[in-house]
Amino acid sequence: MTTEYKNLIDGELITTSGWMDVVNPANESVIGKVPSCGEDELNRAVTAARRAFKTWSKTSIDERRGVLHAIADAIEANHDQLFRLLTREQGKPHAQAEMEIGGAPANIRAQATLEFQDVINEDSEHRLSRTRRVPVGVVGGIVPWNFPVLMAVQKIAPALLSGCTIVLKPSPFTPLTTLLIAELIADKVPAGVLNIITGEDSLGPMITAHEDIDKITFTGSTATGKKIMEGASQDLKRITLELGGNDASIVLPDADVKKVAEQLFWASFSNAGQICVAAKRIYIHEDIYDELSAAITEYAKEVKVGDGSEQGTGVGPIQNKKQFDRVCELIQDAKDNGYEFLLGGDVDPTGTGYYVPISILDNPPEDARIVAEEQFGPVMPLMKFSSEEEVIQRANNTDYGLAGAVWTNDPDKGVEIAEQLETGTVWVNEFLHLNPLASFGGHKQSGFGVEYGMEGLKEFTYAQVITVKREAAGA
Repeated sequence: MTTEYKNLIDGELITTSGWMDVVNPANESVIGKVPSCGEDELNRAVTAARRAFKTWSKTSIDERRGVLHAIADAIEANHDQLFRLLTREQGKPHAQAEMEIGGAPANIRAQATLEFQDVINEDSEHRLSRTRRVPVGVVGGIVPWNFPVLMAVQKIAPALLSGCTIVLKPSPFTPLTTLLIAELIADKVPAGVLNIITGEDSLGPMITAHEDIDKITFTGSTATGKKIMEGASQDLKRITLELGGNDASIVLPDADVKKVAEQLFWASFSNAGQICVAAKRIYIHEDIYDELSAAITEYAKEVKVGDGSEQGTGVGPIQNKKQFDRVCELIQDAKDNGYEFLLGGDVDPTGTGYYVPISILDNPPEDARIVAEEQFGPVMPLMKFSSEEEVIQRANNTDYGLAGAVWTNDPDKGVEIAEQLETGTVWVNEFLHLNPLASFGGHKQSGFGVEYGMEGLKEFTYAQVITVKREAAGA
């Protein structure tokens, strides 16, 4: 029998008359059913969040931290069950699912250390002026399918810590692990403070348009982010948008080829390439291009593509059929244009599961779709460059600006190039490292606002200035 999962509204675990199937991308079998919520359930959740906000916003920072630590404790205590379920619904290999489930409580605890301090603007004989931060109100959180648990907690933690309440919508493709967490923490969070509801894609616009939601925090595609920004403009909701990227990695000629080959592979192919900050365009200096491209290809041949629950799997399936079809379309476009593949490029249309073979392209042109567009799949285009000036220009020649990386034996040179890249995050000799105490956000069309750190926490608040004249009234 397929397991039925419940939503969390106002401290209660609830179901609806309508249900949605959740599919395992490794074998296309139905592994769970979740409520298909609409306007009625959303209104109920928002009403509960609004009522809870009146008291939660006045609780002490220590009380809020206590709730966050209780959530983290529950995730830690159920680690094995959670990561196995995450693999089944998302597709990522067990080792990568364990990293996500292990990273979630660490993320919560790190963000729980943050605290606002009033800023004194004036402390003179005549007046005292200070700026404080006040919670914005009810938050609507919309979570993607690539990191469903980590992306959920990175919205829940700052919302609750700031004194806000939240209505969270997981992706319809990957809601199960989040709903299991909801079940585990239902009695650990005051009623209405955290509400988790599931629904089709149509539920997202309902959240954005809801007149009693004060802020939207969204992670997903740039196209959807633009729609959210447009919808939020109707009543000037606050918004935080973490959107797509087409991240460039630049490999300088002094880089250690053997070491960088393995690191670049995982920078591109972790989670089957379904990471907003994955290395999606690899620029290699012409002096080492042949050697490094060969080393990456040889390493890739040893990595197993398969069911994430099977031992030895390094790259799992694409998470859903829609994204699978998109990746296949980009690969086919590359083949139709005669671009050379060093590895992969052939998808079995008759197989079960959304598997795309590890595919590495040999120096396609900049205007190739597989270079110019975000692939979000296990595809790696390798490209030659000859000068620093040239590669910086090519790396910046995109509408996106989320992240990038520089690989070199000279960290100072790496920083010099990093400072010229038009992105919110740049790694030097590292990849996919995010610090919950450092702000994360994109430039250009990769986002609006930031997550993480004090800057991310501020996104859930307003600034309020209180000025007191020293003299008594009438004096």
